Amino acid sequence: MSRSPLARILLTMEERSSRRRESTFSLAVRDDYSASEVQQLFTAIPALNEAASYLAHTTSYFTRCFPGSAGDVEPDEGQELMTLVSEQDTRSLYERESTVSEQVGDDNTSSSIDEEMSASSVGSSSPWLSARIFQNGSSIFKDLVDRARKTVRGSADDIGWLQQATDMPPVEDGTKRFQEILESIRNNEHKLPNSVVYLLVPGLFSNHGPLYFVNTKTYFSKMGLACHIARIHSEASVEKNAREIKQYIEEIFWGSRKRVLLLGHSKGGVDAAAALSLYWSDLKDKVAGLALAQSPYGGSPIASDILREGQLGDYVSLRKIMEVLICKVVKGDLQALEDLTYERRKEFLRKHPLPQELPVVSFHTEAGIVPGVLATLSPVAHAELPIITSLADGQPTKLPVVMPLGAAMAACAQLLQVRYGEKSDGLVTRRDAEVPGSVVVRPEQKLDHAWMVYSSPNNDPVETDASKVCEALLALLVEVAQKRRHEISNKDE
Repeated sequence: MSRSPLARILLTMEERSSRRRESTFSLAVRDDYSASEVQQLFTAIPALNEAASYLAHTTSYFTRCFPGSAGDVEPDEGQELMTLVSEQDTRSLYERESTVSEQVGDDNTSSSIDEEMSASSVGSSSPWLSARIFQNGSSIFKDLVDRARKTVRGSADDIGWLQQATDMPPVEDGTKRFQEILESIRNNEHKLPNSVVYLLVPGLFSNHGPLYFVNTKTYFSKMGLACHIARIHSEASVEKNAREIKQYIEEIFWGSRKRVLLLGHSKGGVDAAAALSLYWSDLKDKVAGLALAQSPYGGSPIASDILREGQLGDYVSLRKIMEVLICKVVKGDLQALEDLTYERRKEFLRKHPLPQELPVVSFHTEAGIVPGVLATLSPVAHAELPIITSLADGQPTKLPVVMPLGAAMAACAQLLQVRYGEKSDGLVTRRDAEVPGSVVVRPEQKLDHAWMVYSSPNNDPVETDASKVCEALLALLVEVAQKRRHEISNKDE
């Protein structure tokens, strides 16, 4: 027996309603999972964890109550018909069907039903409008949860991405050998050759720290080694500094006929690595190796959280503050900081990886967060006072300009530890400082990011001296380069 048109319509409505209930149940399951996921995002801070969990559960509740979800597509004719035709209209139409169909044929029945449907839709627009309003409300709450999840997670999914990438070469642990070299240096056994020139590449804001790397350069010069500090505009972009470093290397090589060993600190290591990646064909005969100290080679969570949309920089105006500081105060380029975000580093390294034949050493540390660090003052410059004969005998009097950099690094390290559970030197996490394919040095000493370049010379054999650490890193790099050349020669034979 063939069904009448109205019966077919009612059957279609029933099937769509069943699928709609299944979709709502699936959505509720997904929302419950999302709520559980958000609940685990920030366990270190209970108050924020509870807020995120409450927001997720609230959204899940509203989503289940509303007839649609944010991810629904525009309703088709069946969905609209189901919404517009009330249950009373359906019963009325069904009762009239038998009477009408006995008097008129099926074709006329269909026409009559269509007219009834149209008439019903005129007076039934309110439920449809209400449903659309509820759907929009559900979408708003879902967007709030997505934004809260993105803000809370921050850079959690990006930290250490280089170690998770399957196409990156593995690293080699050189910590033990580094400690042996450092111990011999403390015993006045120096092994750095004078057959190369040493180029120190400073990091961000080095133009405003006159003592950046100065102690290390003086230390090297006293040993009779040719050492230079690359005077680049550290607040410029990575690619701009890479061009300037290339010019430095070429000038040193053509002037001395000696190859160059580079040591870059912080962003200076990123800039130096970019120079070798972009211009390796021009520099491969002029460079003997590269050491990166505390460099955010994989990216920096501090830079990403300040600049990336949806991160903390959106809520406390950090992005605007950094823009004013870099662009207006120090006359730099905001891209210098943008180039250290995870998005930019991923994009750059996929296009421009370091040459595999280049000897590389990477070094990273962890900042101390004990209360004593808060009282540490780092000398960053010297202020010259007017000549006072009784005090200076005709020479300008110099007073050190100090800043509590140790306290700032300790605070940042504590923040990264609490938020992400990651160890860092205050600005760079240990995992992001490991360069794929390099020999990695992982010392246990508590050394912050600023200590590397602003610490004063130290004669205490127990304490770590920054200049001697730089010497040990470069001595290890020389050994790695010799080993690399030996392996290449054996492979050629």
